[in-house]
Amino acid sequence: MSKAERPAGLVITEKIVGLVLLVLGILAIYYTYQAMGELGSYWPIFIALGSFFILVGAALALAKAE
Repeated sequence: MSKAERPAGLVITEKIVGLVLLVLGILAIYYTYQAMGELGSYWPIFIALGSFFILVGAALALAKAE
């Protein structure tokens, strides 16, 4: 029996969503760094969220389709 393959559209969408999350995470960290004074003590939350987006985005973008 042969393996069922994933549709090509889903693989491409997974990569695009991964890249979008990666860019979103980078922008979140950049703008948080720029506005650290205005954010006060809340800036670590936004840095953590941006880092999470970067990790998830990189995982989706680098995932190997089988």
